[in-house]
Amino acid sequence: MRVIVQKFGGTSVATADGRRKVAEKVKEALEQGYQVVVVVSAMGRNNDPYATDTLIGLARGVNKQVKPRELDLLMSCGENISTVVIVQILESLNIKASAYTGGQAGIITDNHFNNARILEIKPDNLWKCIRERRVAVVAGFQGVTADGDITTLGRGGSDTTATALGVALKAELIDIFTDVEGVMTADPRLVPQAKSLTTMTYNELCEMAHLGAKVVHPRAVEIAMEGRVPLRIRSTFSDSMGTLITDGISIGEIEIKGDKIVTGLAHMAEMALVIIGSHEDLNANGRVLEIFQMMADAGISVDMIHVTPFEIGFIIKEDLMEQAKEILQQLPLEIKIDKSYAKVAIVGTGMRGIPGVMARMAKSLQAEQIPIFHSADSHTNIACLVRQSDMVKALRSLHQQFDLG
Repeated sequence: MRVIVQKFGGTSVATADGRRKVAEKVKEALEQGYQVVVVVSAMGRNNDPYATDTLIGLARGVNKQVKPRELDLLMSCGENISTVVIVQILESLNIKASAYTGGQAGIITDNHFNNARILEIKPDNLWKCIRERRVAVVAGFQGVTADGDITTLGRGGSDTTATALGVALKAELIDIFTDVEGVMTADPRLVPQAKSLTTMTYNELCEMAHLGAKVVHPRAVEIAMEGRVPLRIRSTFSDSMGTLITDGISIGEIEIKGDKIVTGLAHMAEMALVIIGSHEDLNANGRVLEIFQMMADAGISVDMIHVTPFEIGFIIKEDLMEQAKEILQQLPLEIKIDKSYAKVAIVGTGMRGIPGVMARMAKSLQAEQIPIFHSADSHTNIACLVRQSDMVKALRSLHQQFDLG
């Protein structure tokens, strides 16, 4: 039995025209011989009547300190509404369909409300629906604890729902439908020469997502990668086949080699640079552990970490600057925190072990007189910290340097 999971985001289900196109994609998959499981997000964005942010604003307009458990109960409503509406549209087209909450679909999570993790999936109800030749429409972004409490999976949770169900059902394919025609070499709003990618590896997409690309949630990519279920990023509003993501194996007539040095660019804006200096050895006096433990206890994520005996550097989000400053000023150290930085990164599985990649990146930035304040790398990416005012210029220069246009 060929199963496909189709996930539709908030922009796809926000309007009557969008919902009609959702039904067309479902019908198309059925005609291709698939048994279809649909995952939907809440309708629209903030200020739209049933959007998640709108519902949150409704509750916080009464009491800003909404308890996490109750907030999850509220936030799950938007997806439930979408689920029922999409079922009605399918039924009106003589496509048999049934609606399921995350809990009814068998998604069991821990009790970390607002950012729960999936512990297991018991898809018995979905298998029954599939065997009866009905389309299962599942509310994304949500699950249920072993005690029956409704939970949500954090931002991008509907992507996670789709890939987790795809793996549990041993789906042939997972389609993530959005408002773009696939993954692009860079953000087209910043780099007009950006183009859509036909194929990528899981690692490349995961790196780009972690580094700021908004097209799909990195946790979702990791789940698909672990289950080795091919993933496609497609547009609800076009017939383009989008970007196919696998681990480098052949899919039909398509082979993903992952041998390009650089596949795409990613960026994160509004970052702050933290520099902590000392005249004493920070390792010897235990300050290294103390500083990072203080950040961890405050829930502040640090990135691009640089440690020497007399200096520690890292970046954080700008909106955490004051909190970090208040914490660090408790220490008898030299603390300097500056805002208005951006992280720009090149991503590609083909750069591993290839000499000269950083030299090309530095050459590109130097040609535009863009200073580098920090850098970090992995097997599949190199990231540089630049001034926010230089971010767009840096992305365009790197896009040209690595022939991505």
